[in-house]
Amino acid sequence: MAGGPQAEVRRRSRGRVAGAWCGGVVLAGVSVVVVCRAAGTDGVTPVPQLLAFLPWLLVPAALALLLTLLARWRTGVLWGALALVALAWFSKPYGSETEPTGSPLTGLRVLTSNVEFGRGAPSLVPAIHRARPDIVFVEECEHRCSALLERAFGGPHGTYPYRRAVDGSGSDGSVILSRFPLGPAPGVPGTMGMPGAVADVDGHPVRLQLAHPMPPLPGRLALWRRELGELRAYAAAGHGAPTVLAGDFNATEDHAAFRRILSAGVRDSARLADHARTPSWPTRTAPPFGAQIDHVLVSPDFSVGSARFLHIADTDHRALVVDLTLHESGPHTGRRTAQRVTRTH
Repeated sequence: MAGGPQAEVRRRSRGRVAGAWCGGVVLAGVSVVVVCRAAGTDGVTPVPQLLAFLPWLLVPAALALLLTLLARWRTGVLWGALALVALAWFSKPYGSETEPTGSPLTGLRVLTSNVEFGRGAPSLVPAIHRARPDIVFVEECEHRCSALLERAFGGPHGTYPYRRAVDGSGSDGSVILSRFPLGPAPGVPGTMGMPGAVADVDGHPVRLQLAHPMPPLPGRLALWRRELGELRAYAAAGHGAPTVLAGDFNATEDHAAFRRILSAGVRDSARLADHARTPSWPTRTAPPFGAQIDHVLVSPDFSVGSARFLHIADTDHRALVVDLTLHESGPHTGRRTAQRVTRTH
């Protein structure tokens, strides 16, 4: 019995050591992601994949901090507190809220939806009828999906008589549908189809580009970065022209490659509508858990009236609908403008 207190002390000591080790291992993993985020790099696998869920790393970081507290490891407690502060800082929305101050010219509603190899197309059709967008971007729209949309909305007297498409099977096909006349544009090269167009929106030319780069798969990160770089080049080539760049970017605002697109002169409409962290993928967990990889990016001459995410059955993505107003070019301020033009839907 004399050894009882000593045995208890040893057990507690071993428990604290184990807790410190576990907390340290978790904090080391979290810290690698945080350092890459701070350094403006997406790193190597698994960092890009974890960056997509960066705000959710607050949970393991908090658990690690608790373990270090129980272990009475002062260095670990400080480490965990710093990790939590850094994660909270980087979880703040990224990008400018600057809105145009020029006179409003016209309004339009945009919808983007990844229908997962075309499986969500039958559910997308009634969603389009309900939302009544002016321009629709559809990713992973293979042959049957494209034919379905043509039957439902196409033809000279259809709801969307104008379209640009890249035909393909599986995830390769993509379609842009429009109420407005569409002029030709080369589109952005990529592994999966990314058609482009120039829309005549009530007499105002608007550059349209569907986005669907490859995801950041292990072993294919260079391809992911290159195709996001192509989208950045497209955004930068606008030289101030009204631009809508929409689709499944397979990237969030926590990816440096995506922030480089924003730095080229476009803004995230969901961010401007106070939905910067609303998850759009995967639908099995979003909401509440997920990542926002579906975006509608717009040039600074657009203001954003609203943004909402829609559930579409049989696809792993939620659709995004945004109401935009095109303004005359002019100086910008940091204050959100309430002025907008409405279109009857």
